Amino acid sequence: MTKPSLPELLHAAVTSVGGTERPGQVTMAEAVAEAIDGGSHLLVQAGTGTGKSLGYLVPALAHGERVVVATATLALQRQLVERDLPRTVEALHPLLRRKPQYAMLKGRSNYLCLHRLHEGVPQEEEEGLFDQFEAAAPTSKLGQDLLRMRDWADETETGDRDDLTPGVSDRAWSQISVSSRECLGATKCAYGAECFAESARERAKLADVVVTNHALLAIDAIEGAPVLPQHEVLIVDEAHELVSRVTGVATGELTPGQVNRAVKRAAKLVNEKVADQLQTAAEGFERVMELALPGRLEEIPEDLGYALLALRDAARNVISALGSTRDRSVQDEDAVRKQAQASVESVHDVAERITNGSEWDVVWYERHDRFGASLRVAPMSVSGLLREKLFTDRSVTLTSATLKLGGDFNGVGASLGLAAEGTAGTSEAEELPVWKGLDVGSPFDYRKQGILYVAKHLSRPARDGDRADMLDELTELIQAAGGRTLGLFSSMRGAQQAAEELRSRIPEFPILLQGEETLGELIKNFAADPKTCLFGTLSLWQGVDVPGTGCQLVVMDKIPFPRPDDPLMSARQKAVEENGGNGFMAVAATHAALLMAQGAGRLVRASGDKGVVAVLDPRLATARYGSYLKSSMPDFWYTTDRNQVRRSLSAIDAAAKAADLDTAAKAADAEVAAKAADVDVEEQAAAEADDE
Repeated sequence: MTKPSLPELLHAAVTSVGGTERPGQVTMAEAVAEAIDGGSHLLVQAGTGTGKSLGYLVPALAHGERVVVATATLALQRQLVERDLPRTVEALHPLLRRKPQYAMLKGRSNYLCLHRLHEGVPQEEEEGLFDQFEAAAPTSKLGQDLLRMRDWADETETGDRDDLTPGVSDRAWSQISVSSRECLGATKCAYGAECFAESARERAKLADVVVTNHALLAIDAIEGAPVLPQHEVLIVDEAHELVSRVTGVATGELTPGQVNRAVKRAAKLVNEKVADQLQTAAEGFERVMELALPGRLEEIPEDLGYALLALRDAARNVISALGSTRDRSVQDEDAVRKQAQASVESVHDVAERITNGSEWDVVWYERHDRFGASLRVAPMSVSGLLREKLFTDRSVTLTSATLKLGGDFNGVGASLGLAAEGTAGTSEAEELPVWKGLDVGSPFDYRKQGILYVAKHLSRPARDGDRADMLDELTELIQAAGGRTLGLFSSMRGAQQAAEELRSRIPEFPILLQGEETLGELIKNFAADPKTCLFGTLSLWQGVDVPGTGCQLVVMDKIPFPRPDDPLMSARQKAVEENGGNGFMAVAATHAALLMAQGAGRLVRASGDKGVVAVLDPRLATARYGSYLKSSMPDFWYTTDRNQVRRSLSAIDAAAKAADLDTAAKAADAEVAAKAADVDVEEQAAAEADDE
């Protein structure tokens, strides 16, 4: 039997999911196959509606080697494992004459720990969660969640937190989960043979396709101990998120509360002298943190330096002592010891990292109204790490709807540690990976389906300034659109102020606000009522998918540059400038371009969608960097004419109302027909009874 061609395989897969092949999808599949076969690297931008999941799954499955697919969001992981992969594997089975296996793999803390569930939480926080009446009548939300999770543990096959619905708080989940550092290990644990996390790893070892997340991919790269099975092909979907997710994993944090928990956990396992040393160091650190002011620390202040040295040394002594003492009076000592060791090691590692003072790290204080002060450390850049760990010994394909910023892939490429496209350059220490960029376009006709409107007449936004004219403009746009508005704000404060003001101005249009309900519930309610508007910040710029007439106006209050006092972004910008580059364009403008491309992408989600993206910041029309930002967004028809936009929105609203009425009429007709059919059946049955 001849080997099936890629077009044959793609056709079979697309048919299996009830879709239609699109030119961009075919082009993407061919490019991915070429990259995999040649062991090379590919950055591919595939617009919404391209069908990019099948665009990479089909050539990956056809190749036959193990593939790891890393995504940023739970929604896409679920789509791949529960819909795309089962259908695609079934469709390709007759052609490939084999049935590739697939599995999901996440970090250990995402799985229920049977040891912790049955033996309890070896820490002071567990006290008081249950009393003798708890089983009959839970006394708190936490108690209710714990009881529900215990019941779920008897039913679940995966132990995966994301399979628990409705979900629970982080605090509740922490009562029945462990980090990799806290885990006893399968060979030492009484429940090792039944462990959900170990089972997931075993399934991944046998699978041809392993679906994971960016965070686990980062852990696998950073920690050196392999978490993912050996693989020849890596595909990173939602790749615009990769750098921020890797940065998050590589960021360390120290808080007084965290240090005090480490002291309490270790105190019962080491001698008094060693415990007192850590307690004294913790108190010194807490005193320093009480005076901490938010901002970057370009040099470590003397008092903080002393406090961190004391913490590091005391933590090191505790870790040594933990390995040599045994206390039979402590119940479940191995678990208690492992948790104490994990807590103290975490304190030690961050204190040592900041004390060592790498020029590649950024250190800063943060202060939270509820949680107090924290000390944080993050890498200036993860590009070197990604270049070294990601692009070695395997073919890598990175894909997203937004990778091409300002007209090319070089901005995103640089953040991944890649040289400019088409240059096989070398750094001082190594050869740089060679890669290719490809934009397969979108099946949507953006110029006919959408308008990009910039409110050029508005005043330039000032930080924390009053924007009365912006609120006037927003009010008029929502009225013209008949609701149907997704408001994307650069700060939560801005979203809250706008929601409060517009709720009183135009009460006929309900305003939903991020934070007042779960995100899923907000999006569901927004999509259900065309007059409703949804306001929010970062997660809405990237996480809303409402095709149809429910979302026909997307408003951005201002260009989402990073805050000037953002320690990490400002440090990165300064570093670029010190090396002779344009820090603003490389960091701030690139950050804004990525968000604006994602935000504008919320408008057109299907071929029949129409609407307006309105940017209420005149700088997009007047500033020199405006053209860079606009070229990163979908190619909508562009205008600064406010009257034209109001007329267009009114026309779009009228068409949507007519469509909604038509849909309602058809639904009513169908209901009448169904009832008539029921009557006919009843009459027929009665007639047959009479005949008898």
